[in-house]
Amino acid sequence: MLELAGIIILGIIAQWMAWRLKLPAILPLILIGLVVGPISTLFTEDGTKLIEPIWNGNKGLFPGEGLYYFVSLAISIILFEGGLTLKLSEIRNVGPVITKLITLGSLVTFLAAGVSVHFIFGLSWQISFLFSALIIVTGPTVITPILRNIPLKKDVSAILKWEGILIDPIGALAAVLVFEFISVGEGGAYTITALIEFTKILLFGLTLGFTFAHALTFAIKRNFIPRYLLNVVSLSTVLLVFVMSDIFAHESGLLAVVVMGMVMGNTDLPNIKELLYFKESLSVLLISILFILLAANINISDLELIYSWQTVILFAIIVFLIRPMGVFLSAIGSDLKFNEKLFIGWVGPRGIVAAGIASLFGSSLVTNKVPGAEYITPLVFIIVLGTVLLNATTARFFAKIIGVFLKKSEGVVIIGASKISRLIGEYLHKNNRHVVLIDNNQTNINKAKDLGLEAFSANIYSDTLSDNIELNDVGYLMALTGNSDINKYAVDKYGEQFGENGSFRLINTDEMKDPENNPEEGLFSQTDDFIRLTETARKYPAVHEIELKDREHYNGLIEIAKADENIVPIFLKTPDGDLKIISSFSIEFNDIKEGGHLVYLGKMFDVDNAVDAEIADKER
Repeated sequence: MLELAGIIILGIIAQWMAWRLKLPAILPLILIGLVVGPISTLFTEDGTKLIEPIWNGNKGLFPGEGLYYFVSLAISIILFEGGLTLKLSEIRNVGPVITKLITLGSLVTFLAAGVSVHFIFGLSWQISFLFSALIIVTGPTVITPILRNIPLKKDVSAILKWEGILIDPIGALAAVLVFEFISVGEGGAYTITALIEFTKILLFGLTLGFTFAHALTFAIKRNFIPRYLLNVVSLSTVLLVFVMSDIFAHESGLLAVVVMGMVMGNTDLPNIKELLYFKESLSVLLISILFILLAANINISDLELIYSWQTVILFAIIVFLIRPMGVFLSAIGSDLKFNEKLFIGWVGPRGIVAAGIASLFGSSLVTNKVPGAEYITPLVFIIVLGTVLLNATTARFFAKIIGVFLKKSEGVVIIGASKISRLIGEYLHKNNRHVVLIDNNQTNINKAKDLGLEAFSANIYSDTLSDNIELNDVGYLMALTGNSDINKYAVDKYGEQFGENGSFRLINTDEMKDPENNPEEGLFSQTDDFIRLTETARKYPAVHEIELKDREHYNGLIEIAKADENIVPIFLKTPDGDLKIISSFSIEFNDIKEGGHLVYLGKMFDVDNAVDAEIADKER
């Protein structure tokens, strides 16, 4: 009982440490597993592990093949969640570079790594290509923490993010197929019987995954399953498909659950987000337990097996040759600069799926006495640990050296996607600023997307925004919702992360009554709250510019705007095109020059009145 409780406690502590230190969770999880497992045998009195996953004599957690079954079921749930996130429409829309990375790049890694490990370690071709299939996968859980605090050009971070998301189920599928191909062979001889067995695996895996995906989707859409049972019924169905498929065709279960997840993820399924949140939470718990167990199950002899110069050479080839080669080939004909390709080629940490499936397949093949199978788990683990550690410690420094690190974050995130936000966002987009609108109202999001704006649905009370690496180039935050509490919360929670150059919010009705005590983060005007702005946008839905002559001219225009409730100054545009947000706190601008522009929302200025105001201001 103590060991089992200890694994869960240590797993959650590792997850918290990873969040706190902004590291991939897999790093502390595997390190803790190694410490309580093989490394602990060096300092315990009787030379046993602090945590022994497999029952051995009078100590251990899982008897017989119990650990194998637990790992199998846990991996099936993790892979199902990965399949749910794979949208075929996203593959078509993410651009040619990402499409090539998950196809051509994966093929390059598969072939080159397989050939390398074959000649370096002398392993059979079958084991070599199983290893190479396992290290195709990067994964968002390792990419996101590494890049979260590195300001990068949007295209670069988007490529890395989507590669990690899309390659998870694809890499898993490749590894499953190679493993199943090995499993049906007898001593390396692939006979007609073996081919028939392999065909059975494909047939049952694909058929059962496809069939149950549609059956569960049908049951959910017809409300045959009450809402409170939706998550647990889905979970039990995944386990049923996995076990049933394995009964009909041994080792076909993983293929079935990956296919099931991919099919369900690409159907118009209601409550898909709720299902994903549940599976994500469950995956966090399973991963926390799983990787401490898997690392602890490694023996000192396994580590000694790869404690050699061959491992160093293989690691160097994968990191410094194969990964960059795949990236540069995939980026041929793209708009990526050389230094951007170099950075993408440098950042390629292997992920949770690789380590989990490696342990599962490795132990299975070792049990079946397949020659060279003992190398699979420790080799994949060392590649995972090495790449995560290397990228976590050097990515920021490397980005600065090669010049992809943004010195100043000019992107703008707008909380709220109402008409006001869309008008302002459209203006910013036309002026070449990366702007992202965020709202939990899907109708507003769709309207923003129809205007060609980048927008996504998110709840600011969750951690979704913090995990979005595509917002790394954001330096301004503007909270423009109609709820003053949400606006304040957004500034308080995300101001430091996204408001490097300034975080602002609309003033509320009470603050509008006391213009002299406006908050420093107040936005645009001392006399305009969301209601007034909405009315202005309804009557005059346009953003205009008026050229400035000097400071006096600017001051005169501001006075006119204060007197006219249908004119709201929003930005000061400098002669070189830089945009500065106008604050209700009346921050003075010191660099107002001829050729600049006042950007405002609402009714157009009466030019004659503007000139009179300028003269009056000079006379004062």
